[in-house]
Amino acid sequence: MTSDVKEIYNGEAPPAPAALAAKVRTLAPSMTRSMQRVAEAVAADPARTATLTVTGLAELTGTSEATVVRTARLLGYPGYRDLRLALAGLAAHQESGAAPAVTADIAVDDPIADVVAKLAHDERQTLADTAAGLDTVQLGAVVTASANARRIDIYGVGASGLVAQDLAQKLLRIGLIAHAHSDPHLAVTNAVQLGPGDVAIAITHSGSTGDVIEPLRVAFDRGATTVAITGRPDGAVSQYADHVLTTSTARESELRPAAMSSRTSQLLVVDCLFIGVAQRTYEKAAPALSASYEALAHRHAPRTR
Repeated sequence: MTSDVKEIYNGEAPPAPAALAAKVRTLAPSMTRSMQRVAEAVAADPARTATLTVTGLAELTGTSEATVVRTARLLGYPGYRDLRLALAGLAAHQESGAAPAVTADIAVDDPIADVVAKLAHDERQTLADTAAGLDTVQLGAVVTASANARRIDIYGVGASGLVAQDLAQKLLRIGLIAHAHSDPHLAVTNAVQLGPGDVAIAITHSGSTGDVIEPLRVAFDRGATTVAITGRPDGAVSQYADHVLTTSTARESELRPAAMSSRTSQLLVVDCLFIGVAQRTYEKAAPALSASYEALAHRHAPRTR
């Protein structure tokens, strides 16, 4: 294996066939247009493309053999042969009776029952794509760093800011020192106080939100362990992240902003992170969580007149 292939492949096992479609959806926006044509072709018809040679797929997509090979490597396969094997496996899975894909595009005159069905399908797909593409080695490293952190700062704005608050509240309830920052000025002024032994987490679906990239850069320069939760692993935020946790790429439509899908996938990632930290710190987390429940119990009790 050449050095450039090793850089992309990282010595890890190629994605399982069932994860291939999710990988295509996640990475396609960051590909060149010619690579997108190859990726879209293999995702749209795995049975047909699995029968094609590298030359045949290049001709089908109007690209070159080199583009086909680069696309295979970007998707996590050491070569086109491995991609073809995955395509054959994906085709067999589809032929076994798996539910056909349906569109979640919502029309202005859709009955509410159709809206519910379409949104439920899209939420399931978003969660499945995120789970399939989540690097558990990276997640484990973030869990370890967070469980041992002196302090955890979390940056997010807009919908991502809500996710940042959710994670901070969860971590606080199990006894960790965690703060969510949506104000960019406060985020930076807090980031300068971080150092080795601290963790900074930036949540940005686009990977290019300046208001979260700036405090993460400051935390990175100060020696804190930095994490990016993003739908664009090649985005600007990743250059300041020690660990990158990739979320599903949202499918935006006129009546369903991307923020809805991105928030769903982000919440899955932060829930996985929280559970991992709670497991790792169980002796401290369990009594802290019980104490928080007890402190709030009177607020949930029925009131007497």
